[in-house]
Amino acid sequence: MFNRDSWQEIFETISKNKLRTFLSGFTVALGIFIFVILFGFGNGLKNSFKVFFQDDATNIFRLFPGRTNIPHNGFKSGRFIEFDNDDLQAIQETFAFQIQYITPRITRNYTIKYKNKSNNYGLRAVAPGHQKAEKTIMMKGRFLNYTDIQNKTKYAVIGRLVEEDLFKGESALGKNINIGKRSFKVVGVFQDDGGDNEERFVYIPYTTNQLIEKNTDKLGQIIVAFNPSIGYAGAMEFDQKLMEFMKSRHDIHPDDESGIFLRNVAEDLEQNQQFGSLLQIVVTFVGIGTLIAGIIGISNIMVYVVKERTKELGIRKAIGATPRMVIAMILQESIFITTAAGYIGLFSGIFLLNSLGDTLEDYFIKNPYIDMGTAIFATILLIIFGGIAGYVPARRAARIKPIVALRDE
Repeated sequence: MFNRDSWQEIFETISKNKLRTFLSGFTVALGIFIFVILFGFGNGLKNSFKVFFQDDATNIFRLFPGRTNIPHNGFKSGRFIEFDNDDLQAIQETFAFQIQYITPRITRNYTIKYKNKSNNYGLRAVAPGHQKAEKTIMMKGRFLNYTDIQNKTKYAVIGRLVEEDLFKGESALGKNINIGKRSFKVVGVFQDDGGDNEERFVYIPYTTNQLIEKNTDKLGQIIVAFNPSIGYAGAMEFDQKLMEFMKSRHDIHPDDESGIFLRNVAEDLEQNQQFGSLLQIVVTFVGIGTLIAGIIGISNIMVYVVKERTKELGIRKAIGATPRMVIAMILQESIFITTAAGYIGLFSGIFLLNSLGDTLEDYFIKNPYIDMGTAIFATILLIIFGGIAGYVPARRAARIKPIVALRDE
């Protein structure tokens, strides 16, 4: 129940002991402030991991050819491995039930020209599935289709920044560009959440690129998307079987780890999310440690406060104050200081996190935040323990006999 006299007395006590009140409040505010900031940074790290992987599909394997370092089946070590169209078909036929889509990727660099404007850009010769693998977003026109692959068409899909650079505000759709010495028709313009570098690429059918390069059937890398329904465990099993299959096709020793490289994006994502969660747990424990330090700080201060007011409490008891009234008075002051300081620290921390935004991206902390529920729970927890910190010395003071308290110096 609200008691005006009690609150007036609390404010008078606080005004007479400004330094003591400030130090106790500062300890609490600093504890919850650091907890909020550290927890927010943990979430910011997890955001960075998500952004790092959101540019590409997470259910894909990337196969890269390498160079053997173990002799096998009559082949010497040091042999360069090359993928070809037969590998593509063999994977599709052997793992038909596990595969969602598959695409090769041949990467080149060309001088690309439109009228009197030209620049150097990366070129990727791919199949239609590459759009899903890279999460390519079409702004205009369309992506490459299977008819383009079969007919080896001279169609190109260009990035947003390629259009800006070469066409200067003019729409690129339907226009012809020169890739090297050959003319290609632009059938689409794309954007990519991966950033500016991704939007400076040009896509053409991989079969067209093979035709240009003296009708070769060689491929750079192979991207295989597994069916998400097989789950993480199924993906790990598929990973192993696919690697064994490709090593067998190219006569690579089973223990040779440099002949073919396989990057499992799903595994990378899982490991990084686990790392991010572990890091957040560590950060949270540090934050909890800071809260505990704040609780200990206010507990020590309240012990000092009770000791300082021993004679006053003796007089109160001598004129009729009950132990319960003494405890309530000290407890009310402790909870008030803890609550006020706790919420100052809470909202200061949230305000700072909101102000940071993307400014710490270079340190892999993107949009740090803390759930309001978590922040309020931590603050309430601090208030509860702050009350307990005040109750212990208050209970001890309530037991002191008035005659003993009046003799205290």
